[in-house]
Amino acid sequence: MDTSLHELGQPTMRGVRVPNQIAYRHVRESVTELLSTNEVDVRVTVPSCPQWTIQDLLGHLVNVTALAIGQLSGWPAARATPPTHMDTVGLLDEWARLGTTADQLIADCGGRAGTILVMDTFTHELDLRYALGADLPDEHSAFAGAFEVLATGFANSVTAHRLPAVRLSSGDTQWTIGHGEPTATLTADRYDLYRSLAGRRTHDQITALDWDRDSHRWLPAFTWGPFCPPESPVEPLIR
Repeated sequence: MDTSLHELGQPTMRGVRVPNQIAYRHVRESVTELLSTNEVDVRVTVPSCPQWTIQDLLGHLVNVTALAIGQLSGWPAARATPPTHMDTVGLLDEWARLGTTADQLIADCGGRAGTILVMDTFTHELDLRYALGADLPDEHSAFAGAFEVLATGFANSVTAHRLPAVRLSSGDTQWTIGHGEPTATLTADRYDLYRSLAGRRTHDQITALDWDRDSHRWLPAFTWGPFCPPESPVEPLIR
């Protein structure tokens, strides 16, 4: 864990940390269930990834699995571009096939790469849930590791912007982001925190959360790595 990130209290925000291969399999099974048990129009645009349809998002999940297998094994990637010729059933079958290999590699040598894969796939599971109007899970084994990746990235961004430390609070858990004593506290539902750190909340939505002082100083830090707050809302706040 990054030295600028510290956690206090009961881990209600992170949940119980499970091995990455179990968390990754949970995401795969959840997405498969969502797309197998609903009458889904896979041509629908995913609001939080407006360049993608649901079919494109699923293709991305298959593709990153193939790329992860190549990275973790040293073999050439099984696939370099999304498998656009496959239908939804074919993509799910391909993901299941690749997933068995990925699970083993993540267990054997996944490390940080495995944690990032879990974060990416879980974030897209949530994207899919919002696109389908499906409920967010009360408990999910991927949440803990995925949130830690996002919180660490945000902590590094706070430090890079030379901002004072800020406290994130949800339930009984508090995270100190940055160095030194926090000068502000952001209290929110854990999914509002997660989606804010993952570039799925606008600056106005982030500001509308429960801050104990003006939030604007920290808003630039919510742009980091691949994540950037959208200009217009792509999904509602939970509060």
